[in-house]
Amino acid sequence: MSDEPLSHAQGGPGRHVVVVGGGLAGVTAALALADAGVRVTLLEGRPRLGGLAFSFRRDGLTVDNGQHVYLRCCTAYRWFLDRIEGATLAPLQDRLDVPVVDVAKPEGRRLGRLRRDALPVPLHLGRSLATYPHLSLAERAGVGRAALALKGLDLADPGLDAQDFGSWLTAHGQSPRAVEALWDLVGVATLNAVAGDASLGLAAMVFKTGLLSDPGAADIGWARVPLGELHDRLAREALDSAGVRTELRTRVTSLSTGADGGWTVRLPDGTLTADAVVLAVPQREAHGLLPEGALDAPERLLEIGTAPILNVHVVYDRKVLDVPFLAALGTPVQWVFDRTEASGLRTGQYLALSQSAARDEIDRPVADLRERYLPELRRLLPGTRGARVKDFFVTRERTATFAPAPGVGRLRPGARTKAPGLYLAGAWTATGWPATMESAVRSGVSAADAALGALGRPRPRRLFAFEEAA
Repeated sequence: MSDEPLSHAQGGPGRHVVVVGGGLAGVTAALALADAGVRVTLLEGRPRLGGLAFSFRRDGLTVDNGQHVYLRCCTAYRWFLDRIEGATLAPLQDRLDVPVVDVAKPEGRRLGRLRRDALPVPLHLGRSLATYPHLSLAERAGVGRAALALKGLDLADPGLDAQDFGSWLTAHGQSPRAVEALWDLVGVATLNAVAGDASLGLAAMVFKTGLLSDPGAADIGWARVPLGELHDRLAREALDSAGVRTELRTRVTSLSTGADGGWTVRLPDGTLTADAVVLAVPQREAHGLLPEGALDAPERLLEIGTAPILNVHVVYDRKVLDVPFLAALGTPVQWVFDRTEASGLRTGQYLALSQSAARDEIDRPVADLRERYLPELRRLLPGTRGARVKDFFVTRERTATFAPAPGVGRLRPGARTKAPGLYLAGAWTATGWPATMESAVRSGVSAADAALGALGRPRPRRLFAFEEAA
């Protein structure tokens, strides 16, 4: 593959940007640049777009590699869904409502709910918290006090990044039960780490933005279709309509600058030239492609740890779950989702268990996981006790997210590098968010914005509409 050299004059007519990586960050950057009138080539090494939020076929079913949700406060990802015309396929709840089942008590299964009322913050969660059966009256009152203290934290304070959330919770009177039944219930799913392993800065951002900013901020949305319908098929159609040249199964081997200030992107079978490059790949891959001098301390990228997510998939011969999803306590099971309709299953029910912070289980054999989780599902869901398991399998993402450990904030680079015309994107960059779809989209917007400024192109107003909605 080759491409003719392009003009690199400021504001010249032949502006060309190569985006390396076809996950949410790369697709967002490519769409944003194309919407501004820039010629864009998107390169992705896999045979599909979507990064780590994708689907595959198995025995006639369409399976997501893992369950992904977003919140109403995820304004950038909501913009992305609108941009690819997929919002109706991943709707939000009308109002936050999370069934929470505890199976730890000797008396058996107990159901509680976390849901909001149509009241201002923090009263919107007051009734739910006051009647939450999984905490004592004293623990509920303590949670309220800690929430108010959390609301008072300044997210711009860099000192928060150096502290761990677990110690902060203990210092603010939170019992181990309160951490398990509330703080980690939310935090593990959003941060991919338990409170003791998570940066206070990132945890505070999650809770302040999701639960303490706007009454509807934590309303949950999820795809009612396979993720591949959104992040691959619809994304590719949007890219095609925007004029983006998309090349799959195309890996970049190196990047270099020329004497004229342009960039050469080397591929196994040729080269591309460009005025700018957006590098939207995982941090370790980015480190391997960065030219010398692009970052002051490139080794910091290798210090950003990773955290795994395990997904357990179970197909039953009958319906065993009557709600779209639930959260669990007193069991290794964390969250259970009904994926029957989205997968195309015609008879029975397909459940997906999303197990975050799964470092101790990510490499366990399938037989061991089956022996561990099927009895837990029988405890959690009475309907499973008479049901037959038609299929059981797991998907593993060993590097699903960056690890949100204390100190990670100082390691996350911004969109701009010291190499003119080279920009970084990815959920691991300095978006202020943990490793979520929202962070990925925001990073793509930031990289595109930086590139447009350097290329002398105006920002498309609709690209930044989500900032006004935030």
